[in-house]
Amino acid sequence: MSDRPAFHEADARRFLDERGSSATLAPNGLNPATIMEKAVRERIVDSYFWKEQCFGVNEADIVDRVVDHVHYVGGTTGTAQRPSPFLCLAFKLLQLAPGDDVLQAYLAPGGERFKYLRALALFYVRLTRPAADVYATLEPYLADRRKLRRRGRAGTTLTFVDEFVDDLLVKPRVCATSLWKLPQREDLEDLGKLEPRVSALGDIEAILEEEDEAEEKAREENVAAGVGLQTHGDNGMEDDDAEYDSEDDRGNRDLYAKRRRRSDEDEDSDRGGYSSDDRPRNGRQRTPESDSRSDRSRSRGR
Repeated sequence: MSDRPAFHEADARRFLDERGSSATLAPNGLNPATIMEKAVRERIVDSYFWKEQCFGVNEADIVDRVVDHVHYVGGTTGTAQRPSPFLCLAFKLLQLAPGDDVLQAYLAPGGERFKYLRALALFYVRLTRPAADVYATLEPYLADRRKLRRRGRAGTTLTFVDEFVDDLLVKPRVCATSLWKLPQREDLEDLGKLEPRVSALGDIEAILEEEDEAEEKAREENVAAGVGLQTHGDNGMEDDDAEYDSEDDRGNRDLYAKRRRRSDEDEDSDRGGYSSDDRPRNGRQRTPESDSRSDRSRSRGR
């Protein structure tokens, strides 16, 4: 009789049934079998990609699976909430529990050629490593500007490696996985677990001071230019007034006023000898006949 078992039980199913009791805890003290939510774990184990590509895989085979099948980062996609190959391989890493030397191989030499392998390793480091190691490992890759595809419920979008790393450090949920809360970096610096971070831009405070000085200088130059323009405009108005008040212009204005008075007098004579001041307000023109009628009406009234 053969000693070969009648069936082969998947390690992942046993890993989940025993709730990770046979596996060692992650370096951050969490149970690797329960880091992801139960619903996500069940979808991963029942997915076609897991059954076909993640069975009997070791740390070296992870590289081949990433190169051949991972073309975007993401959690569950579509209306059926199918787990992505990226998420399935991340769960496989939780089962394999690779060491720091393997992760460094994923990040440095492998990550230079395959950006999704680096993204997968960074995601795994965020899930399983202590806070100080997370900051020390992820922060250098904030300078990685390579493009990544990101797929979610809304569809596929464009992102970058540095944005993905920033999400891992800041957001509470990435790729359908709730991340454990990181302490503030300043607290770790006060405890002596981390050195103060040196930005790739240099001294941030000095840069901000230089920007403030440049803005203040530009503001002063704009104010000075505005005062000069206003002074020039006032001088121009004074010159125009002086030119307008010259003798020739005063003579022209007097001549124009005389012509205007003559035209008004001619118009009044044409209208019956009434001036503009004596003209009735209702617009009717008074005549001698109308005056006699008004006198007779007054005498009758008496």
